[in-house]
Amino acid sequence: MSIMMLAMFNGIMTSIALETFILIKQMGGIREAFRVAIGMSLISMIAMESSMNATDILIMGEPTLTWWVIPIMLFVGFITPWPYNYWRLKKYGVSCH
Repeated sequence: MSIMMLAMFNGIMTSIALETFILIKQMGGIREAFRVAIGMSLISMIAMESSMNATDILIMGEPTLTWWVIPIMLFVGFITPWPYNYWRLKKYGVSCH
């Protein structure tokens, strides 16, 4: 279980760091970029990481990565936060394109 918590922590921190880095120039400063990155990522990243870990445990019975489980985990990790992300974009009138 601790390896799964470490994976979730690393995934969330990496996502927030990358988004902050990308948003610094657009937002005009690190403080605002960090705030936006936290607001955008935290819930969807927790949902994604949790669903990927749950998929791994349901299929393998333990947190063990094998090559054939990874595509399934990635698909589940992509689909899980999709409704939340769609709702956020609609709520704020933002388009992805």
